[in-house]
Amino acid sequence: MGQTIQFTRPDGATVQGYLATPASGQGPGIVVIQEWWGLNDQIRGVADRLADAGYIALVPDLYRGQSTVEAEEAHHLMTGLNFGDAAGQDIRGAVQHLKSQGCAKVGVTGFCMGGALTLLALANVPEADAGVVWYGLPPLEYLDATRLKVPVMAHWATQDGAFPIESVDALDARLAEAGVDYTPHRYMAHHAFANETATGRNRIAITQYDPTWAQMAWDRTLRFLGRTLG
Repeated sequence: MGQTIQFTRPDGATVQGYLATPASGQGPGIVVIQEWWGLNDQIRGVADRLADAGYIALVPDLYRGQSTVEAEEAHHLMTGLNFGDAAGQDIRGAVQHLKSQGCAKVGVTGFCMGGALTLLALANVPEADAGVVWYGLPPLEYLDATRLKVPVMAHWATQDGAFPIESVDALDARLAEAGVDYTPHRYMAHHAFANETATGRNRIAITQYDPTWAQMAWDRTLRFLGRTLG
């Protein structure tokens, strides 16, 4: 279903990405942002899932071909990433590419690190039409909530050891003050509760897959995307 493609950033640089297309070959677009592990099979599976639901899904390769299963290396890769460049160039370029290919509307969704980047992108990518954040947020001093002009849904874990729920409280207040069209959901779950590989030997201390909450969050996400993107 999926394939590796190249697309152009606003500054003219070229980026690779994984593109998953529905059987019909057409539909709304969605840019999917990786966790700190990189563009791996799990995040390709998210794109495939969205394609099965009728969306053209594009995962930009933010790490330029690198990925890992080791938390220490993932932290190293994430800290080496320029978040402003990723949001304003890689992700914006992916949104623009999908629109150039005929997607009337394009959303952005991301997980963990990708959740933080989703919020930053929605404030810096005027072409985006909606966003879904999964358990990740940037330091609030880097987020201008007044620039969030599109509907946003978010999924938070109340037992999250990476993004404490107190930081989500502060974000919620910031978005409410700015009048953002924002629909948050909270789950009695741990970080990465929607990542089916965060179980057994493949989980780290703060992560735990929860299939019940994951299914509820996905059901809410697809209803939200259907309403905002068509």
